[in-house]
Amino acid sequence: MSDAAADPPEQPVSSGALPTLLSVMFINLLGFGIIVPLLPFYAKSFQAPAWQVALIFSAYAIGGFFGEPFWGRLSDTVGRKPILISTVCGNCLCYFALAFAPNIYVAFFVRLLGGMASGNGAVIQGYIADVTPPDERTGKMSWLGAAYNVGFIVGPALGGLLANPAAGHAGFRVPLLIASGLSAVCVVGLITFLKESRNHRKIGNRPNRWAVVHAAVTNPVIGRLMLVTLLAGCAFNGIESVFGLWTQARFAWGPQQVGSAFAVTGVVAAICQIGIAGPASKRFGEARTLAFGMLLTTLCASLQPFSTGTVTIVTLLAISAFGQSVAWPNVSALLSRNVDIDHQGQYLGLNNAVGGLARLVGPQIAAITFSNIDVDAPFFSAGLMVLPAIFFAWYAATHKSRMALSQPPAEPTLPED
Repeated sequence: MSDAAADPPEQPVSSGALPTLLSVMFINLLGFGIIVPLLPFYAKSFQAPAWQVALIFSAYAIGGFFGEPFWGRLSDTVGRKPILISTVCGNCLCYFALAFAPNIYVAFFVRLLGGMASGNGAVIQGYIADVTPPDERTGKMSWLGAAYNVGFIVGPALGGLLANPAAGHAGFRVPLLIASGLSAVCVVGLITFLKESRNHRKIGNRPNRWAVVHAAVTNPVIGRLMLVTLLAGCAFNGIESVFGLWTQARFAWGPQQVGSAFAVTGVVAAICQIGIAGPASKRFGEARTLAFGMLLTTLCASLQPFSTGTVTIVTLLAISAFGQSVAWPNVSALLSRNVDIDHQGQYLGLNNAVGGLARLVGPQIAAITFSNIDVDAPFFSAGLMVLPAIFFAWYAATHKSRMALSQPPAEPTLPED
């Protein structure tokens, strides 16, 4: 780990900074949570076939794939605050536009832009890493994860309550307009309460993005952590994308039941991240906690097809949510501890871009297996994908980074930004 990564914060931040950042994360996931359980029904309101349902689901991930490393890298240089204000403004406009999308193609384009605007997770994580000592980062990242899950509690419940699929795509307008309005409130909070965390930084070496990618994937710890993000993300997002269709096919569920199921799992995840993830990481180690979370995810995904009704469906989802909630904050914390503080946004953004790739690939895999093999197949494939992630996480527990990421190798033959 770089010495720079262990430096304590050099300037205090306002007491309103963390609540404001948590609100931004909450709004990001509120809008995402509103649309995730409703998306199959929203897309069907345009008479979209199954492949277009998967494509519009993945549009958000495509945008995030490009947005995360771009915003994270830019925030390392120009500061976290202006990037957060810009991206949340983009969220506000995209939710508003999605509410009035006239057809599936416009909806896809708006989802693409919305995903890019929402790709500010690395900026938020970078801000936390800027102002938090390394041994406290997992706890703070857990709070971000809790805000993420609270968004998933409120979002699906709100979407399921206010949506009216019988009215066509106009029936999804009210929850989307609410998400747009809340994003506007977040912008005001960022302007008012957030102090810039990087005024004291002047970065002399801004590495080429391709050199950053090379340095990350060849590092024995960072590369495997990013594989955990990819494999587990593919599995989790694949299940999310077909969950509504699966419950409809197996148990005749509708938007309200799907939204309620996601809300219950969000409550479990939020409680675990607030009260369990940080203490567990301090007691057992970040990577071991990560491996345990991946193990629970594998078991629950593999057992879900054997559900007999609401109780078993929601129980397995809740246990899986527990595994995810104790796992993901540790990925960000481990990454931030192994990179130079001046380039944390870049590497966190790269990892989040891998997560965006998983959100793109996972739903496609799930859609193919759901349509061409069996309605239960996405759960079995998800369990198989997460299985190797357990061992990659365990590797990170038993090995230390042998390569300093603060100075990635220069590649003069590659294009400079």
